[in-house]
Amino acid sequence: QVQLVESGGGLVQAGGSLRLSCAASGNILSIKTMGWYRQNPGGQRELVATISRVGDYANYADSVKGRFTVSRDNAKNTMYLQMISLKPEDTAVYYCHAMSITNFNYWGQGTQVSVSS
Repeated sequence: QVQLVESGGGLVQAGGSLRLSCAASGNILSIKTMGWYRQNPGGQRELVATISRVGDYANYADSVKGRFTVSRDNAKNTMYLQMISLKPEDTAVYYCHAMSITNFNYWGQGTQVSVSS
């Protein structure tokens, strides 16, 4: 089992910045890729960014490229999402995701990001 806990969400004005953190615990060695997803009320959960096991490869949704940066510190069992130039349309609940080597999906409880115009 893997437990994921997000932190760092909040309310920010458009153009501002936030950094989300996702602390992983439990069977850490079973984690393969990690990533961030987001979901608006009534909307589908969408991919924001993913990062490889050792952090040497990252993938981003087109809507956040150039503004968001995903990283992970395996020594601290933590993944980050640095968000700059935030837009009102970035408002959502952001979820941490981890996939195990057996392709089992783990999710955090989510953290709210609200961007005011």
